[in-house]
Amino acid sequence: MTRRRIIQAVVLLAVVGVGAAIVFAVPRLPDRGNAVPTAVVTKGPLQLTVHAEGDLRAGRTQTLVAPPVGGMLRVVTMVTTGQSVKSGDTVVEFDPADQIFALNQAKTEVNEASQEIVKMKADAAAQAAQDQVAMLTARFDVRRAELDVSGNEFVGAIDAQKNQLSLEEAKRRLAQLEEDVKARAETSKASLVVVEEKRNKATLAMQRAQSVIDSLLLKAPMDGIVMVKENRDAMGGMMIWGMPMPEYRNGDSVWPGRPVVDVIENGRMELRAKVDENDRINLTEGQAAVIDVDTIPGRTFKAKVGQLGAPARRNEWEGQTAMRQFDLSFAFDELDSRMKAGASARVTVEGRQIADALTLPRQAIFQKAGKTHVFVKVGERFEQREVKIVQRTESRAAIEGLGEGTEVALIDPTVVRPASSGVAASPVLGGSQ
Repeated sequence: MTRRRIIQAVVLLAVVGVGAAIVFAVPRLPDRGNAVPTAVVTKGPLQLTVHAEGDLRAGRTQTLVAPPVGGMLRVVTMVTTGQSVKSGDTVVEFDPADQIFALNQAKTEVNEASQEIVKMKADAAAQAAQDQVAMLTARFDVRRAELDVSGNEFVGAIDAQKNQLSLEEAKRRLAQLEEDVKARAETSKASLVVVEEKRNKATLAMQRAQSVIDSLLLKAPMDGIVMVKENRDAMGGMMIWGMPMPEYRNGDSVWPGRPVVDVIENGRMELRAKVDENDRINLTEGQAAVIDVDTIPGRTFKAKVGQLGAPARRNEWEGQTAMRQFDLSFAFDELDSRMKAGASARVTVEGRQIADALTLPRQAIFQKAGKTHVFVKVGERFEQREVKIVQRTESRAAIEGLGEGTEVALIDPTVVRPASSGVAASPVLGGSQ
């Protein structure tokens, strides 16, 4: 009898242990929901208001870069960040010493070539005069020889033969002289062309040097504010992620083609912000908006929704489930002289209104395994039910799948919380639980 009772006791303990293991291994919703905060599905109009934050941007920004001169440049003077400039004002001046030397050298070569051309033209004119005299003499000799030949009938045979030979010699000298004069003229002309080309080349070099000197003065293309760029060569080209870089300043060396300053246009200002894909569907181009600029307290500005941009690129550390954001611009109806590019601002857009929408607080909606659901209170328990989100605002979401007056949990009742910690923080809509 005692052995039988011992066996029964062992079996009972085993059953109790298995039951406890099952209880702890399989989570279940709590039997009582009195300690879980709840909300009720309400029916009524839902205003699709969109809130966003951004910063002011100039309507146009012009970047000034170091001119391509073939070597490093040294900054002589530079306007500091935040200084206002007018169109045509000098923003950056580089040292022109090397270019001035090249300009003077080119000018010297131009002057030398010009003097050489003058000399060659004078020599050619003198040679032409000499050739002209020689040609006249040669023609006179030919004419005289012709006259002597015409009187051969009155002289002896030997003298007649001499006259004939003299005529032929005079004609040969004239022909040779004509060829020599023509060749010298062509040679002088070709030599003059070479020297003129040399002068043209020196002139182009002089103009190029002058153009480079002019380009060493970076001038403002419009009225605006100057923003000096970071000098990324300040540490000898070595860069470490997150390391602050100093701005360019007087005396710095700059490689050609490096961006040096930005000139941000005055008189045209817009707000650039990012909105997530859920808010984007509630916006249309030209929709009215209200903007509060942090640097101008006490005044609100009316604006209109501008062009809806393409989706912004996700960061590499963001998962594929991260909500995409879109670039958005807002055009001000009226500008204020106190507006400065880079100032932060907050924008509110009153979207369309949905009548008779069934809405819940956003923290009452959860996502798990790619599905959206809520925890509905049934008596003293909570049941998980899948719902469909129709629209959402910053605080509420319009849903389908629940009736008006349905009570739902504001926190996940399946999460075990210590009794001393109170109610845990409400989950964010769209976050994994």
